[in-house]
Amino acid sequence: MEPLFFSGNPQFWYETLRTFGHIAYGGADFGEVVVTARRITAGDYDSWHDEWLATADRVAAEGRTALAAGHRISARDAFLRASNYYRCAEFFLHGDAADARILHAYDASVACFRQAAALFTPAVEPVEIPYEGGVLPGYLYRADDSGAPRPTVVMCNGFDGTVEEMHFFGAAAAVERGYTVLSFDGPGQPGTRYHQGLVFRPDWENVVGPVLDHALTRPEVDPTRIALFGASMGGVLMPRAAAFDHRVAALITLDGIYDLGVIATSSIPLPRAEAERRLRADQDPELDAMLEAAMAAAPMMRWAMEHGMFALNVDTPRAFGAAYLDFHVRDGVAEKITCPTLVCAGADDGFFKGQPELLYQHLTCPKTLLEFTDEHGSDAHCQSGIQRLAFARVYDWLDDVFGTTA
Repeated sequence: MEPLFFSGNPQFWYETLRTFGHIAYGGADFGEVVVTARRITAGDYDSWHDEWLATADRVAAEGRTALAAGHRISARDAFLRASNYYRCAEFFLHGDAADARILHAYDASVACFRQAAALFTPAVEPVEIPYEGGVLPGYLYRADDSGAPRPTVVMCNGFDGTVEEMHFFGAAAAVERGYTVLSFDGPGQPGTRYHQGLVFRPDWENVVGPVLDHALTRPEVDPTRIALFGASMGGVLMPRAAAFDHRVAALITLDGIYDLGVIATSSIPLPRAEAERRLRADQDPELDAMLEAAMAAAPMMRWAMEHGMFALNVDTPRAFGAAYLDFHVRDGVAEKITCPTLVCAGADDGFFKGQPELLYQHLTCPKTLLEFTDEHGSDAHCQSGIQRLAFARVYDWLDDVFGTTA
């Protein structure tokens, strides 16, 4: 899809498209996105923060006014949009982990989402899932108040998204179709990284295990029909979990990822084995300088490296690249997945192009490759910008697998 804004900056355009996409499930309004984008200076992270924060503050204030006057639906809708706008505001700030603006906007995003969550019927319940002496924050969504067990989607976001954003990226769509949803932030994701200091780990089965343990205590969860759903980098995390935890009855990847080592080495003009060796070396000033130059030349590379260092709590781009090598389902891991699996693929994915097809090729379970193209405006990463069509196809597939209809 051709950019409507920020034509010279694919990262700013994608994040704008991502927010446009969330209109479908209440996470934005068209005019609010347009007027905010027009105020932003392309490539300027401070400008991006300031303008999204201003919009978020205004919309949150409208929510508080509506709630005080007893207008619960208007308040809920405003708080949902404000939550997403606050998420946008802090998105590009992670090059300085001590920047106080990060927590200010993030905490406001969570607070607004929880205010909205309480205004749904049934209410969306915040949960804290026990995990290695701490907790994984998340939300339980119920299709109704009956307490009856229902097919369930357990979902997480990826490299940079929040559990609150998953409302727009699959949770609301699943609940509309009668599913129970349990969403969570794992280590390295905002709900654990910002306040508990937890960082990403590749063995995601040890994250999903406690989440499934918690899910199985809930009467609304049908233990025989639990699907895992991973968005973005979750497209490698959730397959890793499904490979080792066979309580999972279906797997959805939006989009699928086979090997992040491909991404980690793609900017290094060396054979992969040599690139990996140098990434993992104790010292390599030449490679350090090469990565710094690549960041300076490419805004998307700059953001990815800065956020990666933040999410993994490492000091250099090379250390981030070395850590990223471990996130994969190579070496026979993908082949261990036994449940029916849906692999989504965007034809113009700006982050992981080609990875869904690699994952699909290595699966030996019942599998479906769902390709999205520019013909319907659905070719972007995670099908951002066309959530209604994307989730219709995703959940129609899951309905068929679980024998349900809505």
